[in-house]
Amino acid sequence: MDETVAEYIRRTVLKIPRDDIKTMLQKWGFLSEAQLETVNFHQIKDNISQDVVQLCEENSADIKQAAVLDIIYNNIYPNKRIWSVYQMNKTGEETEFFDLTDFKKKFKRRLRSALKNVTINFREYEDNAIWIRIAWGTPYTKPNQYKTSYVVYHSQTPYVFISASVLRSNLPLLCQALVVASNYHDIREMELRSHSLNSLKDIVFKRYSQNFQTYCPRPLPERNVAPETVDLRIIQENRNEKERIQRLNREVFGDGPQPKIEFAQYKLETMFKSDPKMDVLDKKEPFRCLIKFSSPHLLESLKSLAPAGMADAPLSPLLTCIPHKARNYFKIREKKGLLPGSFVSP
Repeated sequence: MDETVAEYIRRTVLKIPRDDIKTMLQKWGFLSEAQLETVNFHQIKDNISQDVVQLCEENSADIKQAAVLDIIYNNIYPNKRIWSVYQMNKTGEETEFFDLTDFKKKFKRRLRSALKNVTINFREYEDNAIWIRIAWGTPYTKPNQYKTSYVVYHSQTPYVFISASVLRSNLPLLCQALVVASNYHDIREMELRSHSLNSLKDIVFKRYSQNFQTYCPRPLPERNVAPETVDLRIIQENRNEKERIQRLNREVFGDGPQPKIEFAQYKLETMFKSDPKMDVLDKKEPFRCLIKFSSPHLLESLKSLAPAGMADAPLSPLLTCIPHKARNYFKIREKKGLLPGSFVSP
């Protein structure tokens, strides 16, 4: 077994929590149960990794088997990476039968036609998810197995979840390969990123309930109150206001936990209004701005603003509709003719 393969397997085993090492190696399936029984999984992890490498040497493991172990690790612990959502579009409404073998062949051919030194591995999962692992090289160097890109593609949807390597210049090649292999027309980033892959799936697949504000809050009516009842009325009004905030917050965000996203951004475009006499603008052009949000748990942070007294309830749809806006972003922009028809690297 090659020394670089042995070292990669050793490092992968070291990343796994001790209690999960045996289970993950069983999922890997490269080592037999009899071989696994010879490993003492109660010793320090460095010794465990050395024992696993020794067994892999007996089985003549190569980089292909090592990559499969890495895919299994990232599937079980997807939160170790930062994921971005991409949406692919067709020119028409036609639907085609998805052929996994054809998809793999086209993807490999397209990527390797642009870059020779690249390793590509696939693994299928029960939820129609295809996990793709790409290790990138250069025209003069072998693929770096420690700087990999991961793609999770659900074959029955136009959505792709990508965790890119540090080599951002390879992202356009990756996106082009996805478009060609899946028979789509173009692909664009939805401008949602998070460590939580499942939360991003919940958002784009609409697997969580969130109500959206369709009305404006009404101010409390002013009433004449006798001096001796002022304190009691203030207490009652505070209690009523707190209940109102809780009710409106529940109507906007729903009862369940929010999907965990850590970054969101979208573009606003509106007309600048000013007094014609001031002659601020010579031409009537739209005012454009880019809004970015970031937080360890963005939606839960927004949900806590009103109860904490940091914002009025209900929150503006500008804040509460972030997942909804992300899903509809491209449809709205395309109707206005504001987007080109090809992928543009971020």
